[in-house]
Amino acid sequence: MIVSQRIRALFKVLAIALAVGMPLMASVSSADARGGRGFSSGSRGSRTFAPPPVTRTAPNAAQPMQRTITPQTTAPVNAANKGGLFNRPGLLGGLAAGFLGAGLLGMLFGNGLFGGLGGLASILGFVVQLVLIFFLARLAMSWWARRNAPAYANTAPPQANADQQQTYARTGFGLGGGSSAPLEITPADYEAFERRLSEIQEAWSNEDTNRLHRLATPEMVSYFSQDLAENASRGVVNKVSDVKLLQGDLAEAWREGPSDYATVAMRFSLVDKAIERASGRVVEGGDTPEEVTEIWTFVRRPGTEWELSAIQQTS
Repeated sequence: MIVSQRIRALFKVLAIALAVGMPLMASVSSADARGGRGFSSGSRGSRTFAPPPVTRTAPNAAQPMQRTITPQTTAPVNAANKGGLFNRPGLLGGLAAGFLGAGLLGMLFGNGLFGGLGGLASILGFVVQLVLIFFLARLAMSWWARRNAPAYANTAPPQANADQQQTYARTGFGLGGGSSAPLEITPADYEAFERRLSEIQEAWSNEDTNRLHRLATPEMVSYFSQDLAENASRGVVNKVSDVKLLQGDLAEAWREGPSDYATVAMRFSLVDKAIERASGRVVEGGDTPEEVTEIWTFVRRPGTEWELSAIQQTS
């Protein structure tokens, strides 16, 4: 009898951990080793806390900034827009909250967390249902975002001349959602954005902060330096190689005072691995290229070139 009660108590604890842990796992992404470490960091001027428009390259919304020196003066993001299984609007959030609510009511009336759902088999069924509902809803939302996304990337605008057509084909950038942007972004600018992608990852891989200062804003360099110091404390060095832009488009471009801003979505491939400094042994990642989609914002002041001012991950 005592053993049976202990087993039931163990299952209750396991069920509660699953109910609470699953949405957390769904809303928190793993950190990556490349430059930026998979965080959303930096500043986008007055639009730092406003998500950039979605594009074909990045059909999912950008994550809010996790590291920024810009003070937030706008209203906080509504809870309905936050990540996580139980914060999702519509059918997914309602079903998840309903399942959890039913379980909690069962505990209150002495039937156990899943007393109203039929015992252990229902616990497993409940977990499977949550997983299936979550992924089906993600697929539906991704399809809807793609359906309503701006003009596709990798296609030059109809009025582009032959030289511009060659530039778009070479860089993989298209005008995308920025075809009507207040600030004109030229093919030469797109070439600069692609160069910055490779140059910054190379400088990060070489732990060359002096070069990073020439390629990024002081704020972004401070985050790079912080991450490099963390790698040093762990006794590892991150090596990034074979960076190649696969697709890119403009989300928005605008001018604030004397500064120009451009936010571009980029899908690129790279080899990303962490190597133990003492032995040279690979401890994270490997030689297999992986694909990454990020949203980079660049800033240009009079008489200067484009500098990286922010990196954002997608939801």
